[in-house]
Amino acid sequence: MNVDLFDFELPPERIALRPASPRDSARLLLLDGDKTQDRIVTDLPALLRTGDMLVFNDTRVIPAQLEGTRGEARIGATLHKREGPRHWIAFIRNAKRLKVGDTIDFGNAVTATAEARHDDGSFTLFFPGEEPVELLLERAGRMPLPPYIAAKRPTDARDADDYQTMFANEPGAVAAPTAALHFTPELIAALDAAGIGHTTLTLHVGAGTFLPVKADDTDDHKMHAEWGRIDANTADRLNAVRTAGGRVIAVGTTSLRLIESAAGEDNVIRPFEGDTAIFITPGYRFRGIDGLLTNFHLPRSTLFMLVSALMGLDRMQAAYAHAIASGYRFYSYGDASLLLPGVRS
Repeated sequence: MNVDLFDFELPPERIALRPASPRDSARLLLLDGDKTQDRIVTDLPALLRTGDMLVFNDTRVIPAQLEGTRGEARIGATLHKREGPRHWIAFIRNAKRLKVGDTIDFGNAVTATAEARHDDGSFTLFFPGEEPVELLLERAGRMPLPPYIAAKRPTDARDADDYQTMFANEPGAVAAPTAALHFTPELIAALDAAGIGHTTLTLHVGAGTFLPVKADDTDDHKMHAEWGRIDANTADRLNAVRTAGGRVIAVGTTSLRLIESAAGEDNVIRPFEGDTAIFITPGYRFRGIDGLLTNFHLPRSTLFMLVSALMGLDRMQAAYAHAIASGYRFYSYGDASLLLPGVRS
């Protein structure tokens, strides 16, 4: 499909620079079949059904943004995919000043060696030493806020909490699964009381989620792989929900992409552990989910393509036009949408 079909105009003032406070006070645009309503996130217990199951991503964002030097050259590194205990693939700023074999000094006794350069310009970095790399990053790294926020203000101490979900448990993501930022213990308690369950899976958010589409046609865009895991108990719980007539509602596109990676043609979700580079565009038949709670996404992005696959491109273009006109806040710290197509594949 032509990528231009997924374009729209977004006024810069619609980009949220801070999350709603409290988190669950964010606005919520409900698309339920043909129905459109303006609600708030705390309405979720009334908008879902007893027996439904929300699926959260329990990945934890690591301080994956590093600034260092190679000789007199300043080098920036954004880690985006772990390749081993001490190896990470990273996007490099000022990459023309870095070659294989060079060592980057990130300060605070943290260094990395450029071991390989890849076709897309990224590098494999090796972090020497005995300390776990996570501890090195805590010492020398900073929270990797999306560029549309970082370009307008610096990362600060608030982001260390604001950019983690209440489910964050498994370190490894370089971007937050932002739909889950709207949830609080109070909201989860209200959902539990309404008979709406929840569970978690793990997908370490990386470049596959946030890289822009540079191709003119979706067929020519290559997704970067991200690592994820659904254990057997979680897969069994999700299948049982659907068998009993409940709905599996993914919280965030990362949860959705992993569930769909684990679901077979028979609509059964199986245990999964490994990389996924699934790219969902209109025409895709959803096999494992029945709805999605997600934030508002960038024009021409793979995520806007995904929600258009779920609800229809015309429907989503109209919904986003309504959201823009109605003052909804966009992107990672913005408001949410609940997308319920109403027909199970």
